[in-house]
Amino acid sequence: MRYLPHTRQDIDQMLAVTGHDGLDQLFETIPDSAKTKTGLNLPDPLSEWDLNATMEALCSQNAACRSYTCLMGAGSYDHHIPAIVPYLVSRSEFMTAYTPYQPEVSQGTLQGIYEFQTMVTALLGMDVATASHYDGGTALAECALIALHKSKKANKIAVSSLVHPSHRQIMKTYLHPSGYEMVDIPADKNGLTDAKAFKAMDGIAGVAVQSPNFLGNIEDLGHFKACADEKNCVFITSFTEALAYGLLKSPGCLGADLVAGEGQSLGMAKNFGGPGLGLLAGTQKMMRNLPGRFVGKTTDSNGRRGYVLTLATREQHIRREKASSNICSNNGLNAMTAAIYMAAAGKNGIREIARLNHDKAVYLKNILVGAGFESVYDGAFFNEFVLKAPAGFAARRRELAEKHNLFAGICLELYYPDMADHYLFCATETVSGQAMDLLAKELKS
Repeated sequence: MRYLPHTRQDIDQMLAVTGHDGLDQLFETIPDSAKTKTGLNLPDPLSEWDLNATMEALCSQNAACRSYTCLMGAGSYDHHIPAIVPYLVSRSEFMTAYTPYQPEVSQGTLQGIYEFQTMVTALLGMDVATASHYDGGTALAECALIALHKSKKANKIAVSSLVHPSHRQIMKTYLHPSGYEMVDIPADKNGLTDAKAFKAMDGIAGVAVQSPNFLGNIEDLGHFKACADEKNCVFITSFTEALAYGLLKSPGCLGADLVAGEGQSLGMAKNFGGPGLGLLAGTQKMMRNLPGRFVGKTTDSNGRRGYVLTLATREQHIRREKASSNICSNNGLNAMTAAIYMAAAGKNGIREIARLNHDKAVYLKNILVGAGFESVYDGAFFNEFVLKAPAGFAARRRELAEKHNLFAGICLELYYPDMADHYLFCATETVSGQAMDLLAKELKS
């Protein structure tokens, strides 16, 4: 595609619409520290082998989790990925940027999406699921927009303060330009969302609660469903650890209208933070409000099985003003990865993996308490939990990473200023008993 520069007249017309006096004013929200003053200081060109050597040297400066024991979760988790998953998903039939705009031509892609949707609905206990989204945060923001669009009067969405902080920030980014308001529901002393505070709120179009929440605690979703019904608002649940529902009751069983979350745990490596996989599912009555695509199964004129794009609520397919979302492209390759992972593990396998996660987290919590940490919450949790650290632990964390390749917890003060000396720990099936015992031994010494 050839380059189409904007003329001065084009720029002036756009600035007149946005209400800015010039381009500098348009970009004034960008911090000065992020702006270049002298242009890019690029090095001289390198040969191919010199470039490879340079990139390998840069990579060696990173601390990759495959060579470390990671006891941190907070929305990104280390899980065992069966060899069959990367092998199959790397086949040329799957590893493609193709998007099914002419869907019936690509039956393999459509069947993959159909199988993915089917397994997501089974995992989450919902009626329908979309063909995936960018990540859990954007999927949750889409749910908030659905609730607000459905409401005739309310323009506020209530969101638990224990929803992942990054996801809450994404929601604010989505909602602010549209004139909608997001109100936080505070946490109670038990590390759970304060249902009484939610009951006192008025003018709410929907409520979003994460379980297990950001502190690892399991919320009473059934109680929030009853509260939401009393207010006649949409009940949204979210999650960051998809494997939790191999052990916990699914959101659908507890009455969720919409469910959004992160599917990274379903066969995707952490990859220094991404890409992720946004899962979004809903009840049958929510189907036409959901963004993205739905693939259905049918038969052709000869009675042969086939897959079709049943619904596509995107601005490319319908009038823009009628589209439920204008930025809902699916992460097709990651969705295929999740489908292969779920099919390989099976229902019983996912339950066993979930049980192993929970049991290891319980073991880790007990030995850390024995090593001088203080238990903060007594309620049920899955594979993450909060402990208050003894004096001097902040300095010991760096020593543990350097000497023993152990990443020990995340400081919660970064997210909640009143939680100084509180750390979020996580244990998955990849953490060995020896590593946990070593951590406790080092902290006692």
